[in-house]
Amino acid sequence: MTVLDDRIDMADANTKRLDEWFERLERMPVPEGFRVEIVEGNVHMTPQRDTHWAIIFRIARAVDDKFGKDVKIFSDVRIDFPGHENGFCPDVAKLRDGAEPDGTGHWRYQDVEFVAEVISQGTAANDYGPKKLAYAAAEVPLYLIADPYQGRCHVFSQPKDGDYTAEFRLAFGQDLDLTDTVLGLTLPTADFPRD
Repeated sequence: MTVLDDRIDMADANTKRLDEWFERLERMPVPEGFRVEIVEGNVHMTPQRDTHWAIIFRIARAVDDKFGKDVKIFSDVRIDFPGHENGFCPDVAKLRDGAEPDGTGHWRYQDVEFVAEVISQGTAANDYGPKKLAYAAAEVPLYLIADPYQGRCHVFSQPKDGDYTAEFRLAFGQDLDLTDTVLGLTLPTADFPRD
């Protein structure tokens, strides 16, 4: 059995526990404007900032413009990923054509083609660490991190054996060429705000 197989098995085994966690979290008085997700069994609650939302919106709009109104694109919707209790709510997630929820009403990580995360100070280590590895283990073809603190984008592709084998960085202000990826578009970053 490979590391990837182990991570996928753990994701399947932890779905029930994640359901219990999210049911409890839904009953809690989470302040409006906060995002809640579970990374490696730890609950993280982060506020949505104007900068954060502006970048999410620009990415989602570019994907929507490229693929049209029927594209399955989400923001802050739970998707369980491989690893120990990983119930992520990606900032932007695009699913493949024809994707449908599973029998429990959850979207399947196997249908995710693209994920974008916009860095928040308190959870940046998750986006660059365990979430990146979980997305690679799930074989998400394209993972974009927009970092308003660094003023740059990090693009990860070619997942293999639980990690990404290709990475490049681009400063905000330049056009991000993703034409040779599953998105097949150029993403302008000139309007990405910085923190």
